[in-house]
Amino acid sequence: MKNFATSFVNFLKEEDGPTAVEYAVMLALIVVVCLAAVGTVGTNAATKFDAVGTAIAGN
Repeated sequence: MKNFATSFVNFLKEEDGPTAVEYAVMLALIVVVCLAAVGTVGTNAATKFDAVGTAIAGN
């Protein structure tokens, strides 16, 4: 039982893994990339819909 307690305490003291701050930074970067991609796709879609609307209105 003492061996388990010692290994558990050592596990809690380890600082090798990513911290919450690093996860937050990664999440922020992912959100920025997603917003940029959605903005680009939205702009391209709006342009295409305008072109189709103009073509339909011209007939």
